[in-house]
Amino acid sequence: MEEIVFVILSFEGPDAYSRAGGLGSRVSTLSEALAAMNYETHLFFIGDPDAAGHQTQEEGRLHLHRWCQWISAYHPAGVYDGEEGKLNDWNQSLPPWLLEEVITPSLDAGKHVVILAEEWHTVSSILYLHHLLARLRRRDQVTIFWNANNTFGFHRIPWGLLKQAATITTVSRYMKHLLWDYGADARVIPNGIHERWLQPVDASAAHSISSLFKDRLAVAKVARWDPDKRWDMAVDAVASMKQMGLQPLFLARGGVEAHGGEVMGRAKAHGLRVAMVQWADSEVQALADVLRPALGADMIVLQSYLSEHQRKQLFFAADAVLANSGVEPFGLVGLETMATGGVAFVGCTGEDYATPGYDAIAIQSNEPGEIVHHLCTLKHTIDNAFSLRRAARDSASRYTWPAVVRRVLIPLIGELSTPLERIGRREAANRADHLETHRESEPPLLARECAAHA
Repeated sequence: MEEIVFVILSFEGPDAYSRAGGLGSRVSTLSEALAAMNYETHLFFIGDPDAAGHQTQEEGRLHLHRWCQWISAYHPAGVYDGEEGKLNDWNQSLPPWLLEEVITPSLDAGKHVVILAEEWHTVSSILYLHHLLARLRRRDQVTIFWNANNTFGFHRIPWGLLKQAATITTVSRYMKHLLWDYGADARVIPNGIHERWLQPVDASAAHSISSLFKDRLAVAKVARWDPDKRWDMAVDAVASMKQMGLQPLFLARGGVEAHGGEVMGRAKAHGLRVAMVQWADSEVQALADVLRPALGADMIVLQSYLSEHQRKQLFFAADAVLANSGVEPFGLVGLETMATGGVAFVGCTGEDYATPGYDAIAIQSNEPGEIVHHLCTLKHTIDNAFSLRRAARDSASRYTWPAVVRRVLIPLIGELSTPLERIGRREAANRADHLETHRESEPPLLARECAAHA
């Protein structure tokens, strides 16, 4: 298994240009983890048009390949700007290049290649690559996975062909059940987080944020502006808490979706004071500096990108992080919150990592009163909140990428790349060796007693 070369295919990636949701975080941290585990890793993504086309990290083990840059130069708004043109170029140009420059040299060197393709955008390129490998009679030397993080674009997928070309995976049991409706029996490989999420928060950085919230009931929410994320429920809960005199402070980080305007309109209709803040630095102090003058508001909309360091401190300092989606394939924000020792309010769909009431609060309805009840309970039972935070870190430690790779991914690769007849021969040989070793190690007295009895 040390001779595996991993190739990750994803529209989103680590560049600011390439980030639109949780997928960018997933593939970035997964590729970093694989390289840190000494696997040669190649990540192909729609990258910043002004960055290097090929870049190496992790002492040369991690290769970043920015694809479609010539098209991205005409579409500065981000990864999905000019989406169809990028998709056509990706499908036509990437598979032949990947085969010639990465796969064939790796196979010729006696290595096993594993393709990890993400989301509907990569399906056609996987079908093309499968065809090229089959034509060269090298298909059995490459393991191809295609992973579904959500149901976006499912109507564009030729499921019958995809099942022939790749092993279909997904991120939770909830998603596995949804895929049954498309005739796909997916394997579950859960999302992971980088191990640095489990490192203790920086005390001074945490204080710069938490000191701002000392007289407030602070709740944070980081998600796309999407009705499925239950933004309206969160706003209604904040409005209820304000009416109760609890002095809530709602810190909201959305995306670029139009639903954001509706959410802010709902907040204003409730009489909530809304402030917008922006910043340019990735340090925690930059976030604290823009929050301070906005503390007169009930809802602060965070309009700039939250760096990992800023998210970590925010999740820890808040009284709760509302990852309360009505439909959630996995819930990476909830897992990240738990890893920091924060209080995650998760939904009840794909959050396999959470045990309700033990390491997280599971919101089971669309009633804002449920959020208010749990917040008030935790605020007045400090011991329960402390126990929840401590258990959350322990649970999240099982979902670092190295843990997921060792526990789930590598065994699955071994299963798929080892023919059953070879397993049978190996097990028969193991049994024979065991019996021979047992005979040689039999105590002399026991052997004599057996002979006498015979």
